[in-house]
Amino acid sequence: MFNSKIRLAGLALASGLLAASAAHADGDPVAGAKVFKKCAACHAVDGKNKVGPHLDGILGRPVASVEDYKYSKAMEEHAAEIPEWTEEALAAYLHNPKGVVPKTKMAFVGLKKDEDVANVIAYLKDPSAAK
Repeated sequence: MFNSKIRLAGLALASGLLAASAAHADGDPVAGAKVFKKCAACHAVDGKNKVGPHLDGILGRPVASVEDYKYSKAMEEHAAEIPEWTEEALAAYLHNPKGVVPKTKMAFVGLKKDEDVANVIAYLKDPSAAK
């Protein structure tokens, strides 16, 4: 009886966490534009490369595929493992770039809050939605 109550409480907690994650999964592009300011020193969403590659249309785009941008060997090797930028792949990378792609030349340590990651992804999906 006691174990069933613990399991039930665990299931309730897990489903609550999943619902919260799903709520953040869509993100807010306006909030994402604000968080993206941390990224804007090196990345743009106007089709122009800066220190890092432009991020226009990154979702669904092959990893390490922007023309006229010299990727690190580590990122090119990552592209062989993860061929496309999905929301999941981008979220993992935004959380911990060097954990996902050791020896990446990106110096940014990552976004720690799930909400910030979801918001940046929402912004990258449609930068015009933030205006």
